Formats: sequence, C-alpha cells, structure tokens
Amino acid sequence: MKSIPLTLACAVLLAGCQVTPDRLPQAEPLPAASCHFPYAADDALKHSVDVLTEWGFKLDNSDTALGLVSASRARELHGYYDPYDNAYGYGRGFRLFGGYGVARHGGIGVGFGTGIGQIPTEVERVSILASDDYLRITRDIRRFDHLGDMRESYTASNDDFCQRFAQALPRATNPNLGERR
Repeated sequence: MKSIPLTLACAVLLAGCQVTPDRLPQAEPLPAASCHFPYAADDALKHSVDVLTEWGFKLDNSDTALGLVSASRARELHGYYDPYDNAYGYGRGFRLFGGYGVARHGGIGVGFGTGIGQIPTEVERVSILASDDYLRITRDIRRFDHLGDMRESYTASNDDFCQRFAQALPRATNPNLGERR
C-alpha cells in the first residue's frame, strides 16, 4: 500500500470544507421603494437626461429601444484617506518606493512613485429605466484612492436621491395613472 503525501491529504481535507453560497449576490442595501415610481411622459428619457445633465452628470450610454440611460459624475476627494491603506508600514496613504515583483519567467520589475499629484476620486453612476409608464432608478458610488485602486463601492439608491430626482422631473399626466405629485 502506498502512502499518500501529506500535502495531497491536506488538499483533500480542505476541499471538503468548501461551502457553496446559500443565495446569489444582490445589491445591498436594496434600492428604496421611491426609486420605482410612475411617470407617464412620451419623452421620459429626455426629461431624465435633462435632470441628470443639470445635476452635473455626463451621459455614458443610452438605448432608447430598451428605455435605458446611464450617466456618471466624478468629484475629487481632497483629504480622503483609506483606513485600510497601511500595507507598507509607512503610514496612511504614503508609499515611498512604489512596488516590486517577480515575473513568471524570471524577470524582475520595479515600480517607483508615490502617487503624488493624483487625487482620490468618487464616481457616482446612475441608471434609469423607463418602461410601462414607470421609471426605475439605480445608483452606485465608488471611491478610488490616490493610486487609482477602488477602495469603497456601495449602492446608493436611497429615498433622498430618488425623491429629489422625481421632484425635479416636469409634471406628467396620464389618464390611467392620474396626475403625479
């Protein structure tokens, strides 16, 4: 009888400990109920784009056949620091000598730079779907550090934003839905 190498035995034991997720990933927190509201207008997407551009968003994508619009805006985060950025022991947000690495085929790479002149950024993305006399708004926010690495990401489809957006739209009427408030 052959003996099983210790590493193979450990690998088999660890493979038996894997757990499959009990549900599929989903946006957390869930979008607020106010982010799905009736809006019956022939040019609902045009009104939505007008509001977004007025608020400083730039149109990224649109598909009028699907009734979909995506827009984003970015702002610099002066004074932002990442509480998890202490990887090199030099203090928060400071990397003195960049990084180094060894390539697969024996090469060595060295990078220099501290990220000076690059400012942390927050990118806010909004998507609007217009269908069946309703608008659905989804919004997410991502924050990038001074090196361009994403440090935070979360859904921001909250009551405040969606209610302000609905109030900024021109009034629309539809005999089936009544007048929107």
